[in-house]
Amino acid sequence: MYLAHSFMSDEKKQNSHQPLILAVEDHDDSLLLISYALESMGYRFICQTDCSATLLVAKEYQPDLILLDILLPGLSGMDVVRHLKQEPLTCTIPVVAVTALASTEDRERILKAGFNDYISKPYMLEELEAIIRRELGRKFTPYPALKLCQD
Repeated sequence: MYLAHSFMSDEKKQNSHQPLILAVEDHDDSLLLISYALESMGYRFICQTDCSATLLVAKEYQPDLILLDILLPGLSGMDVVRHLKQEPLTCTIPVVAVTALASTEDRERILKAGFNDYISKPYMLEELEAIIRRELGRKFTPYPALKLCQD
């Protein structure tokens, strides 16, 4: 697990509090992709490969959003989200399933388990950004990834 603060220009640093996102993914390549995406959008983030510590990390850091893989070794993402939703300190944190499970039945099962939203792999950066914005609401002002790429 590591805590990463995005490198941002001085202009972007003036926006004092960017959301903190916890990303839980057991595949290094997928975790690296998520971290690059979050960094490009200007978010602060924690990346973790071990889902057994997710509840502890969420309780300690109180992220604004959790991106959680479903197919994890040990505890599944479904088990983790149930624990998160039962814990008073983490029950209101939105949790988005990030998974290769893509059938309608999978989606229904995932949302019924307690996830707030769902994105299937492979996903486009724009899709991830839209879900993050939707879940965080207008509380924060993210930097559109496409605009950053055009600058």
